[in-house]
Amino acid sequence: MTRHIFASLRLDNQLAEPLYRQIYLRLKEAIAQGTLVANSRLPSVRGLASDLGVARATVENAYSALVAEGYLQSRGQAGTFVSAQLVDVQDRSALSAVQTLPDITPSAFDSHPAGQVQPFQLGLPALDAFPRAVWQRIVARQLRGTTLAELAHPPVKGLAQLREAIAHYLHLSRGIACQPEQIFICAGYQALLDLAIHTLLQPGEAVWLEDPGYPVTRPMFTAAGMQAVPVAVDEEGMDIGAGIATRPDARMAVLTPTHQSPLGVTLSLARRMLLLDWAKRHEAWIIEDDYDSECRYQGKPLPPLKSLDRHGRVLYAGTFSKTLFPALRMAYLVVPAEQVTAFERSSRLRGCGCPPLLQAGVADFINAGHFYRHLKRMRLLYRQRREWLAQALTQRLGECLTVAPQAGGIQLLARLNAERNDSEWASLAWQQGLAVQALSDWQTLFPAAKGLLMGFANFTSYGEAERAVARLAAAIGR
Repeated sequence: MTRHIFASLRLDNQLAEPLYRQIYLRLKEAIAQGTLVANSRLPSVRGLASDLGVARATVENAYSALVAEGYLQSRGQAGTFVSAQLVDVQDRSALSAVQTLPDITPSAFDSHPAGQVQPFQLGLPALDAFPRAVWQRIVARQLRGTTLAELAHPPVKGLAQLREAIAHYLHLSRGIACQPEQIFICAGYQALLDLAIHTLLQPGEAVWLEDPGYPVTRPMFTAAGMQAVPVAVDEEGMDIGAGIATRPDARMAVLTPTHQSPLGVTLSLARRMLLLDWAKRHEAWIIEDDYDSECRYQGKPLPPLKSLDRHGRVLYAGTFSKTLFPALRMAYLVVPAEQVTAFERSSRLRGCGCPPLLQAGVADFINAGHFYRHLKRMRLLYRQRREWLAQALTQRLGECLTVAPQAGGIQLLARLNAERNDSEWASLAWQQGLAVQALSDWQTLFPAAKGLLMGFANFTSYGEAERAVARLAAAIGR
């Protein structure tokens, strides 16, 4: 019966409903109707993603939402099951009436159903400016030079040459002194978090998360059985004092201190020192998500937490998705030297997940100097493209929004007047093929000002940005 349900599951890219939510609703309906009974085992994320022809993250987010609502249970290596608590539920119709997830603009999870790259799409670097010819030559050379030994199982931590290149880069660019042995290559941010969670935490432990914060993070910890503790963000970044007052016993804090996602503020030096002191006193962990420090085009960033860490409490997370291209699905985690052995044990259960050919290509891209030259070009380009979008927004919609200042990044925050509904605007824009997100949808307990989040990296001219803003104004009825 379970196999039949998933065999008949069909997704429609033409619907306004995102793919992950289509999966979520179909599974929830099957549970509510009793077609999926308590303790039924669901297909693995990898298996269902392959069957449906979607990204693993799409299935992961559907599963995570159902786990968070109590419909599913994650049982570690055993897999994901329909919650055992549902066995005593007699009224299936009442179950189906439980409040569903609110509609959100889900480009943090999936591409817009109308296409891969839509105006204002978040999380995309300037794809037109990536040196594809150089990259293709590097990968082709790696492919031609593949040896028999390289066809065997790759290192679970990632290729040595890539980890060495990253260590050298971090030392020069971010002042982080680490050994290649401390670096673990992961298949994207979700895999990175999964590795850290299952190595350092136990179910039921509390974790501080930024509020507002990146929408993917909270479901990951909730699905793993952790207590997600929202901590407010203000003009100085995460309010560390509030976190200590609320849950001083938390075992981990996850934050974006260099360029907070989504508000764009920087964690002040005073709060950095307070956070490090809390972690030392409580033997807690800090995951420093430095997702876009390379995209800073004004001033110099404060030193990363990892460079200030003297007690081995900070794990530094980086990604190539924002600097090269997201399809790489390649991130890295720098762990304290004392935790290398523990992470190696966890890695053996998961594997690296990144094809060695691509790892070798990125290593060559860095070692040959292409990475540094690419970043230098991108900083100038992003500054220009942000100015294009900011100018177009101010001219067309300046009476109802204000573009927030920022020192870097590839997305822009436009704050709305208090009486306007950012979720409604984002929904209207989404229906017209504009991948705008509402700031409200990135919040949990602590409402920030209403606003719209928009990517600008792929606007290749002012005219293109102006036309996209005109479409946005038309969509919201201006």
